[in-house]
Amino acid sequence: MIDSHLHLWTLNSFVTGGVRHYSWLGPQHGALFRSFGEEEAREALDAAGVRGAVLVQADDTVADTESMLAIAARNPWVFGVVGWIRLDAPAEAAEQLHRFSAHPVFKGVRHLLHDDPRSDFLDLPAVRDSLVLVAQRGLTLDIPDAFPRHLGSAVRLAREMPELTVVLDHLGKPPLADPDLMDSWRADFTSLGREPNSVAKLSGLHLPGVEYTPDALRPLFESALEAFGPERLMIGCDWPVSTLGAPYGRTLDVLLELVSSLSPSEQELILEETAIRTYGLGVTLLAQG
Repeated sequence: MIDSHLHLWTLNSFVTGGVRHYSWLGPQHGALFRSFGEEEAREALDAAGVRGAVLVQADDTVADTESMLAIAARNPWVFGVVGWIRLDAPAEAAEQLHRFSAHPVFKGVRHLLHDDPRSDFLDLPAVRDSLVLVAQRGLTLDIPDAFPRHLGSAVRLAREMPELTVVLDHLGKPPLADPDLMDSWRADFTSLGREPNSVAKLSGLHLPGVEYTPDALRPLFESALEAFGPERLMIGCDWPVSTLGAPYGRTLDVLLELVSSLSPSEQELILEETAIRTYGLGVTLLAQG
């Protein structure tokens, strides 16, 4: 399989030129507050039988994108990079897209929406102008932690920009422990699934107040299948953020048990084919057998 959602960061570059990177990360995150590098990631993937991954930005800086591209250049197991560009400044975004697109492994962009104080970020005219440029280059937009502030905006974006592939990370972070909020999540999630240019990731499902087991997560899996179908779902472990909930192998095993209820061809879609197609990964699909 291909892990469609993996992060790396190095804390010895935590501050550059007086600018603090990974501003969301601090001592309060316990075991997560350290460097997670390419060798450790490769060991985790190898141990779980995962052949490669897509690196996804963890900081709204050019430095984070450049670091991932450098890692990809020396690690053939990195099949794609989803980086950051300044979406709210179209001229700057255009320059960054031109520069990063020189790397064939650069496949998409992402902004840490949940850390941005602007709840209307995806509706801003400047952001929409930048996303036109993203779509023109055949790149994707990943949307993290969309619920509650940004899932409705994601629906509008996908509907109003059908030329852009919108990737919903972590199923939009459903509030599974709160039945009342789940109704709101499900309405927007289902609406997004109706847009054919949308894709969702089975990732980041260590949710507050929810036991991380196949039985507990099965309602989410079934909702995802109903809204997107296996042809628009992909699997990812959200390492190392997921290590706060479970080791890599356990995180993956729960997802694989959910997927195992499907036919071999449907499993193939979620485990590899959707990621290859969505991100335009330059790898060959490995048939299951």
